[in-house]
Amino acid sequence: MNDILIKKTTAFFEEAFGSSPEKTVLSPGRINIIGEHIDYNDGYVLPAAIDKVICFAFEKNNSKKSRIIAIDLDEEFEVDLTKDIQLSDVVWTNYILGVIKQLQDNGFLFEGFNCVFSSNIPVGSGLSSSAALECGTIFGIKELFNLSIPKVDIALMGQKAEHWVGINCGIMDQFSSVHGLTDKVIKLDCNTLEFEYHNADFKDYSLVLFDSNVKHSLFTSEYNTRRVECEEGLSIIKTHFPEVQSFRDCTEEQLLSIQDKMSDTIFKRVHFVVKEINRVTQACKALDNGNIEYLGQLLFETHDGLSKEYEVSCVELDFLVALAKNEETVIGSRLMGGGFGGCTINLIKKGNEEAVKEKFAALYFDELGIELKIYDVKIGNGTSLYNNQN
Repeated sequence: MNDILIKKTTAFFEEAFGSSPEKTVLSPGRINIIGEHIDYNDGYVLPAAIDKVICFAFEKNNSKKSRIIAIDLDEEFEVDLTKDIQLSDVVWTNYILGVIKQLQDNGFLFEGFNCVFSSNIPVGSGLSSSAALECGTIFGIKELFNLSIPKVDIALMGQKAEHWVGINCGIMDQFSSVHGLTDKVIKLDCNTLEFEYHNADFKDYSLVLFDSNVKHSLFTSEYNTRRVECEEGLSIIKTHFPEVQSFRDCTEEQLLSIQDKMSDTIFKRVHFVVKEINRVTQACKALDNGNIEYLGQLLFETHDGLSKEYEVSCVELDFLVALAKNEETVIGSRLMGGGFGGCTINLIKKGNEEAVKEKFAALYFDELGIELKIYDVKIGNGTSLYNNQN
């Protein structure tokens, strides 16, 4: 799949600039197997890079200006590297301007370059195409000008660039885009950035994403409310259990013993958080032991928690997961991402994928009148150089 994208991007570059690119970079999107809404609650996440990527082609142009072409948008822009970087009205350009600004602010020296890029990451589906764009641009400049930038700093600069654009994202998206390895998930501590790899051999099952094709506008306001609710819940827990410093230290038994000390809403929020932190650990064990059926069960449990306790699901996502629960060949499903729309992640018995896709798409349209988008994904490498350079 990526071979076609690479050839298209390279051919476009040669036509636009009359030369072959010096560097070709592949920068992937990401999924999160489990660990939702706990990156800001002292928990762990379990993301992985996927085999859907942005392909970049770069060359030095021996000037102080850079010209960047977005093939898929049929748009381009030029940036003068000697002038202060300012936000643009053209939104996609800000992600690239943001990383150029980050590199300059961190003292990295580089000159003008030409770049074209094209993507097969579905935009707006919660697969972090923006992180792939940021990290791929930084990586390409690093390779082109022989800059010494550790992977973790590429991720952090990508995150800061996105903050500059105006999106207050966590570190997971950029970190997994950069650090991904084929057939590995990353157990990441979003606070300390300590991480470990676990095998991601799903054995007799395939990963399939069902895109609900809806986005409800509640996300930002509800997200902020959840953060406040969790902070209140943790404060109550600490009052009764001073040894508890964070949700990681709190057991379900401790929480149940003080259920009457907090409102029903606060209890539901923190109960989900405490159980989800534990589920990430259990998911790692399941993967290490090859127990994919148990992993699937954990996905269903996470969705129930996100829907009923954390209340960030929606009718469309709940419908898709209900279909999955009633389908014998689907062993796990949950909403992936912030909620209120986006994708469900599903484990489907190999050999049954096409039948399940057709059935779910038809039932989804009949029930809700919405077209279901479907993406097959495999776990792939993080941002890297494509080495078939002639």
